Amino acid sequence: MALKTHPMSQPDWNNLEILHKNTLPPRANFYVYNSAHDALTYDIAKSNTYSLSGTWKFNLAANPFEAPEGFEDPGFNTTEWDDVTVPSMWQLNGYGKGPHYTNVNFPIPVDPPNVPFDENETGSYIRKFLVPESLKDSQLRLRFEGVDAAFHVWVNGKEIGYHQGSRNPSEFDVTSVVDKSGENTVAVRVYQYCDGTYIEDQDQWRMSGIYRDVYLLGFPVDSRMEDFFVQTRLDSQYVNADLKVRVDVTGSGELRVDLYDPSKSKIISTETKTVSIGQVEFSLPIENPLKWTAETPTLYHIVVSLNDTSFVAHRVGFREVEMKDELIKVNGQRIVLKGANRHEHHPKLGRAVPFEFLKQDLILMKMHNINAIRTCHQPSDVRLYDLADELGFWVMDEADLECHGFESICDAALSPADKALPFRERQLLTRNDAAKWTTDNPAWEEAYVDRAKQLVRRDQLHPSVIIWSLGNEAFFGRNHKAMYSWVKSYDDSRPIHYEADIYAETMDMYSMMYPPIETIVDFAKDDSKTKPLVLCEFIHAMGNGPGNIKEYIDAFYEHPKLQGGFVWEWANHGLLTNDKQTGEQFYAYGGDFGDVPNDSNFIMDGVLHSDHTPTPGLIEYKKGIEPIKVLSYTSQKATIVNHYDFVTLDHLECIYVMLDEGKPTSQAGTIELPSGIGPGQTAELTLPSTNREYLGEGILQLSFRQRSATLSLPASFEIAFEDIPLNTPSIPLPLTLLPQSHDKLVIMETPTLLTITSPSTTWKFSPIHGKLRSLVKNSNEFLAASPEFTVYRAPTDNDAPQDGWDWKNRLLHLARCRTRGCTWDIQSDGRTFVVQVQQRFCPPVLSWSIDLDMTYTFHSSGTLAIRVQGVPKGLNLPRTLPRIGLTMELPPPWARGDAPAVTWYGRGPGESYGDKKLSQRAGVYEVTDVSQLWTEYEYPQEGGNRTDTRWVQFAHAGGETVTAQFADLSGGEGKTGKTRQLFDFNASHYRVADVETAKHPYELRRKRTENVVLRLDAAHHGLGSGSCGPRTRDEYALLTKEFEFEVLLA
Repeated sequence: MALKTHPMSQPDWNNLEILHKNTLPPRANFYVYNSAHDALTYDIAKSNTYSLSGTWKFNLAANPFEAPEGFEDPGFNTTEWDDVTVPSMWQLNGYGKGPHYTNVNFPIPVDPPNVPFDENETGSYIRKFLVPESLKDSQLRLRFEGVDAAFHVWVNGKEIGYHQGSRNPSEFDVTSVVDKSGENTVAVRVYQYCDGTYIEDQDQWRMSGIYRDVYLLGFPVDSRMEDFFVQTRLDSQYVNADLKVRVDVTGSGELRVDLYDPSKSKIISTETKTVSIGQVEFSLPIENPLKWTAETPTLYHIVVSLNDTSFVAHRVGFREVEMKDELIKVNGQRIVLKGANRHEHHPKLGRAVPFEFLKQDLILMKMHNINAIRTCHQPSDVRLYDLADELGFWVMDEADLECHGFESICDAALSPADKALPFRERQLLTRNDAAKWTTDNPAWEEAYVDRAKQLVRRDQLHPSVIIWSLGNEAFFGRNHKAMYSWVKSYDDSRPIHYEADIYAETMDMYSMMYPPIETIVDFAKDDSKTKPLVLCEFIHAMGNGPGNIKEYIDAFYEHPKLQGGFVWEWANHGLLTNDKQTGEQFYAYGGDFGDVPNDSNFIMDGVLHSDHTPTPGLIEYKKGIEPIKVLSYTSQKATIVNHYDFVTLDHLECIYVMLDEGKPTSQAGTIELPSGIGPGQTAELTLPSTNREYLGEGILQLSFRQRSATLSLPASFEIAFEDIPLNTPSIPLPLTLLPQSHDKLVIMETPTLLTITSPSTTWKFSPIHGKLRSLVKNSNEFLAASPEFTVYRAPTDNDAPQDGWDWKNRLLHLARCRTRGCTWDIQSDGRTFVVQVQQRFCPPVLSWSIDLDMTYTFHSSGTLAIRVQGVPKGLNLPRTLPRIGLTMELPPPWARGDAPAVTWYGRGPGESYGDKKLSQRAGVYEVTDVSQLWTEYEYPQEGGNRTDTRWVQFAHAGGETVTAQFADLSGGEGKTGKTRQLFDFNASHYRVADVETAKHPYELRRKRTENVVLRLDAAHHGLGSGSCGPRTRDEYALLTKEFEFEVLLA
């Protein structure tokens, strides 16, 4: 009996020698039309294109060998198969093991190029179609815009070919096998894993399927345009242009190039050549065309036709990108990238992102002053680039390449001595070894270069693409050098980026991820660095954060070699799902689908929530990168600077209003902006003079707005703003907030309770516990839980690895107050009663403490002052504290009512923190329900804080109010003897311990209390971006040291 073998031959999907079979060469993305008029509509429906997206038959098997045999036969019975929508990802349609999230680690055993044979989910797709009448005389091509991870395709039972490269398109000539007069069957077998999986190890959900569109394309049979290439070369003065066009032709005929003006109404240049098979080049001189930039996205239109029967069109932007004067320059000008890393994500559809959802992403970017996109970490849907051309974005277009998982293997294999090395040295050693697997392995060179070819040949027509990027976190070696060489040989008009070439040995720029500000400033001052620096990832926006954006942006404008960066990242990747037991909806992250190994919520790190609505981080980023800044001011003048790269400020208007104690006055209007303020230039604004005596704090609010609508922004849309103080910041406490009384207090004492009564308020105090037990104002109880000194907050994602680790290690979450003693006495005037409490705030196990002297001063006016003095002592003190203040709870009637439940004068309306507050303006704000103050992060954590508060007022449903303020204890005396101190407050329905233990918002909502959990904080630790970057900077950190503060409740 002959020996039998399984598998009978090496599978294509497990064979490094086979990347593609029978695919046509990669080409620019264009469609063929029958007239120039139709071509200039850019409407695919008018082209020789037939969409095969829609409903397909689908079957899933555990592996390729158990997939249905013979399914490609047109007669195969699929009546028992399911219907699925293409494009989509099968894990999100309920098939297979479900979505799997890992950041770094491979989800499979590591043995490149081999992938699992037995656990390699395999989707079989079948679609029937008829060839449209309009395509019957055409060469027919089957085009897949994106299939994850690899696939074979058959038409009418005949194998057509194979492709891998999940985010790159593939195209097959199917003319000879298609029945142009009858029904056709296209069958596709998609493999979850292939050898390419090892270089597609991006930080994202691992999901599979035909997730981008599928088309049947019609090209002329005999003579046709196969590809075309465009460059716009500007002269040395960046005035006139040379439009270079290269066309690949099969067959022969008359080839014509027409350049239309931006309105498409006039041909401004044309040239015709007689061609035969091969490559044809044109060079059209264009006199002083309008230039394309991300701020002025003026597009011309090129139509290339062959024999006046087939036409292709594309948008053309005249711009020159070059490395000049050690900088990246466009049209001779330095640019600053104020960008975002954008993964393709939809909360229900994964990477199968609908066009309108994609477009809304880019509109949101424009609304938040973002001017650049990095297509992390693969080429995006082709439609994104058309939008970027039209709306105006700088695009760093990134190849589909990452193999980060090898670093985990090499790091685990380090010797004890190597593991003890400083982090940077250890990382360099690890990455050098990790590169040997594929990046520096000659056997993988073709696979790497193929991904560069696919990227560049598809997207090179787009003016928005100004930088090619050779992938991400794939270390550095010979294969990246080979990619660089090929790209430069094909397109020498754009610089090339790749972060892991850390010394910019080959690449055209330096790149870093998440450096401290000091690191980039040192770089900028280093004259040996002759290439610019771009932060391909910075200000990690995971959860509540990022903090200290301003300092990075300031550095970009202070140091020319620092040319900006891309926030990590654009959106959380949560997938909308339901709890299996309760049915409650939530946005899932790693581990929620039983996926092992996983990296938990590290996929929730965007400036958008998973539903693509802005987080507070995006609002702060908009403020940080706003293109007009107020540099300085006096009472009469303000100096502004233009931070655009190309345009003046003439498209903006400046609106103002004056505030008195946070409320708008009638004094409002328009401030004239000087005309012609160019990029980088400063100008003086003449500020309006005040015509009133301010009752309190005066603020001039400036708002810079669009004069007229653009493609992405409506008229009067606010681009930037600034608040300018009009009088001294040390404002006396308003008399209306400090009631006066000549009545005497009534005191009742028992061994366990002190009762203090004024005409309006009754307080009850426990001398044994050192706590205020009750505050009843006009029959309304204000307290459901006593005010206590607290310092903890539910750790943010940015806290957890650094400052938060120290807090946990020092048991800060277990620390509480322990009363040591209490004294009390009434003052001689009978109108003031003072209770002094000595407490020790400390954790179990450890010996550190904060010794507290707390003084409660009760006034017959109904005012209570709580003064707290703290002295940290002992061994193992935490380096920083999360916050310093009082926590109490208010009964449910204080949570909502007919009138505003909470009114405050401070920053708002959204949340703010010491290093994330510039986007929130000073004013008087109110909410009708306390729940409106909470920020619901998709991984529960600290949120909802308000900074720079002057006063906050809480209203009972019955109408009674209590106002909280902090007194300045630095010695300043105002009309009432004390001046106010800025403070933080947080009011919600969630206790810190419950927030900390919940893993999803729906779990937290189950623990919601009807009480109002109120924090009044004298100081609060900043946020930083320590989840993947620097911890909170010291200037925003709450360092552990002696403190004193006083709270007034009236």
